[in-house]
Amino acid sequence: MNRPGVRLAACLLLIAVSLPAQTLPELFQKAKAQVKGEAWQDALKTLAQLDAESAKPGSENARAQLAAPLSFYRAVCEANLGMAEEARADFGAFLALQPNASMDPSMYSKKAIAAFRLAQETAQPAGDASGDDAPAMFVAFQEFKLPVNPGERADGSWADGPIRWIMTAEDKRRWSEIFDGGQRVEFVERFWESRNPRPGNPDNVFKTTFERRVAFADAHFSQAEGKRGSLTDRGMVFVLLGPPAYVGRKPLRHGEDANEQAGMSTVGSRRAAYVQHSLEQAGEPAGSSASAAAEAVFGPGTRAADSSPSWRETWHYRSELRPSGARNQQVDVEFITRSGYGVAVLQRDPRALAFLDAARLMKGVPK
Repeated sequence: MNRPGVRLAACLLLIAVSLPAQTLPELFQKAKAQVKGEAWQDALKTLAQLDAESAKPGSENARAQLAAPLSFYRAVCEANLGMAEEARADFGAFLALQPNASMDPSMYSKKAIAAFRLAQETAQPAGDASGDDAPAMFVAFQEFKLPVNPGERADGSWADGPIRWIMTAEDKRRWSEIFDGGQRVEFVERFWESRNPRPGNPDNVFKTTFERRVAFADAHFSQAEGKRGSLTDRGMVFVLLGPPAYVGRKPLRHGEDANEQAGMSTVGSRRAAYVQHSLEQAGEPAGSSASAAAEAVFGPGTRAADSSPSWRETWHYRSELRPSGARNQQVDVEFITRSGYGVAVLQRDPRALAFLDAARLMKGVPK
């Protein structure tokens, strides 16, 4: 393989000198050298280490800078290892952040070029509700400002809010036995302090991150009047996992609809079927226009992908939260929107559910 050459944005070209933490540039240069030497497996391991290091508190700016190059070099490795779908998704994540980038066919393998071109064809589906010039969800979250006085009040409904996604069974039992207002406040304070990565430090990064995710979900994923975005299926996934590296959305065409059982939501008890509000319940009468239906699902000013208000939305994740022993470095979380079925209903894919369970455990159990 010849020396890698790709016309990327300045952040990729200057990444080695712009990252604040010394270890991150070293890992980045190591990964680049492994890619150049065609040590694909080793490069993936180094990139995974770089991803984990940049996810640590205090490296938020570096992580934002690394988002595009991490996705790009992972995709190159995956393509050459025959992981075509993973490569397409990672190139898609890269193109969502660097839409004008291109690859020189003389510098990369045919497999890498093919995966890149496929990602170009599918990274921004025609009529994507996000708009051609809208930022990716990852970038939007990086730019999102936490509202003043965030968080949930320590009243009787506290455990019914988004905090439910990270409460343990023991937390819920103890909370149910508390009725005094002062004791509830003390419980909430202990709850957050037990999850503080730096006990005693008033700047609890875990709590702040959780509150930012909840606020972002409330602002972007609300589906019906009175239904908070953080309590929807997409909100639950976002609160637990944060922003996906890449979001794909395409219309469901005839014969592609998911069956009811496979699309059962996991919000709430696993033992009971939970069906999201249908488009009609979201305020859209049967036969409404596609643009109106899209607005009910995705918010004002969005555009529908075609004349049918049915979508499959896929969130692609690469995270240190993946379950122990999982072979795949990528997990796709899918949501289906279909009239009479529901709005952005989480699909019960075993890998995705295991991924979420692992995140619940890591978020809910004090370290």
